Amino acid sequence: MRSQGWIGPIEWAASRRPRPGEEVCGDFPIAVDVNGTAALFGGVDGLGHGSAAETAALRAAEVVDRCRTEPPDVLLQLCHRGLADTRGAAMTLARIDFETDTLSWIGIGNVTADLVAKTPGGVRIRASALLAGGIVGYRMPHALATHQVSVGPGDLLVIATDGILEDHVAGIDFALPAMAIAEHILNAYSRESDDALVLAARHRGASS
Repeated sequence: MRSQGWIGPIEWAASRRPRPGEEVCGDFPIAVDVNGTAALFGGVDGLGHGSAAETAALRAAEVVDRCRTEPPDVLLQLCHRGLADTRGAAMTLARIDFETDTLSWIGIGNVTADLVAKTPGGVRIRASALLAGGIVGYRMPHALATHQVSVGPGDLLVIATDGILEDHVAGIDFALPAMAIAEHILNAYSRESDDALVLAARHRGASS
């Protein structure tokens, strides 16, 4: 299951697969344009796997798509209400504002997001989203905090559900396009016991 495209200067791609032996995937990527001034990326992991997990993930994606202009923390609250009759989800959202070169991100549960850069010494994680405990649709922290970091050409945002093993950014080849990066991580680091999703978003410095 693959999807890819450009939003402003950001080249993005997502690759995912269901738990081996199953047909539906409860992990779903988010990649939406926000009025031409920002890009909103995310990963949703419906609890468990199978059709009920898929239902929760798709519901969250629908809420984000419909309310995309809201800040990430508000989007999580809206998703929390929208998923009340589902089994719930873990999810992380990351918004890149083009005019300020700022990345704002927030997460509930264990969908990781790392901002990765290439340095002379190799791949370096510049920053990681701070994840709060809880389940979107079931139990959320009373106070949600969105954190911000600077972002610029060459930076790579990698979002991964817990179907992906840790240290998955270690061997990234920055010469590859976003889809090849996402597929490499999925193929090399996915767990056999769960659905898996990787979204890679690369700041190319120019719109396409």
